[in-house]
Amino acid sequence: MTSSDKSDSASDAPAEHTGIAAQDWATAAADPQYRAAVVDLLGALAYGELAAFERLAEDAKLAPTLADKAELAKMASAEFHHFERLRDRLAEIGEEPTAAMEPFVAALEGFHKQTAPSDWLEGLVKAYVGDSIASDFYREVAVRLDSDTRELVLAVLANTGHADFAVEKVRAAIDKDPRVGGRLALWARRLMGEALSQSQRVVAERDALSTMLVGGVADGFDLAEVGRMFSRITEAHTKRMSALGLAA
Repeated sequence: MTSSDKSDSASDAPAEHTGIAAQDWATAAADPQYRAAVVDLLGALAYGELAAFERLAEDAKLAPTLADKAELAKMASAEFHHFERLRDRLAEIGEEPTAAMEPFVAALEGFHKQTAPSDWLEGLVKAYVGDSIASDFYREVAVRLDSDTRELVLAVLANTGHADFAVEKVRAAIDKDPRVGGRLALWARRLMGEALSQSQRVVAERDALSTMLVGGVADGFDLAEVGRMFSRITEAHTKRMSALGLAA
């Protein structure tokens, strides 16, 4: 996840919070089901940030210039800092961070294995477009979380600078060779499908998370709102494709 255009939220939820979203962690965590859902959410995010750090470090090896390598190294450092914040928060609320992350390793590793970029440009598109889909999903969930957890989640989804960097490099490559655009557009559409499927699998496999999203815990989404949520995520994806100069 992450290392992406985290400054654009797909959510158009109102700023005024009610229910659990108006509570702090100490109050909301009295509900054991809600607590379990938040632990799952933080565990998934923490592993996503750790994986983002590793991938950016790998992508730096493919960078064509020293300046590009340094830029990706800086972004990787920011992702590791996000991971540390989530890890420390899990420990603070009495949860073992590794245990919280473990249930999400297989799904996330499977996604990254299926979407391994073949070159520098595909890596940039994956980080900007692919990971941003997951970030949008987590932002949608965040508006329904308690105030303390919401603040942390939104902070670790903050833009690391990868968005502007990716747009600049991809657009320059397309200007130099327009044929690149067709290949990258197909790649981005594949990422869209894989990212949405991966998000749905993660939620479906964790009872606490699925109950929080579709049910009474944390003012969950009803089925109609789930549809609207994915429409907003798809719309944000289309805007990112346009920013890259690619057809959605």
